[in-house]
Amino acid sequence: MAISWLTVLQAVPWSDVIRNAPKVAEGASKLWDTVGRKVSSRPAPASTTAQPPASPLDTRVATLEATVADLHAQMMASSQLIKELAEQNTQLIRRAEINRVRTLWLAGVVAVLGVAVAVLLFGGTGR
Repeated sequence: MAISWLTVLQAVPWSDVIRNAPKVAEGASKLWDTVGRKVSSRPAPASTTAQPPASPLDTRVATLEATVADLHAQMMASSQLIKELAEQNTQLIRRAEINRVRTLWLAGVVAVLGVAVAVLLFGGTGR
């Protein structure tokens, strides 16, 4: 059984989404700033042209360092994506709020025009 989009959209607490959008964007920016600062304080990775490690322990350390570097790169990419998504979410919420206000205004204009047409068609000519 499929749920209609209208039902899904009505179930979303839009007032909470709109109220929390700036907090989400701010949190994503703080995350990006924190991750960005950690990158600048890290030493540069060792050159890949260096001599191979002499012992199994050195090999394990080199492998772990490479794994940590890869994980850090993934964390950087993820935090950048989160920041961009939060900014897009903020813009989307702003546009949705603008459309909501425009829709209310348009509904008011249509109601006034409907009343005016009803008065002209059915009202007070007295014939």
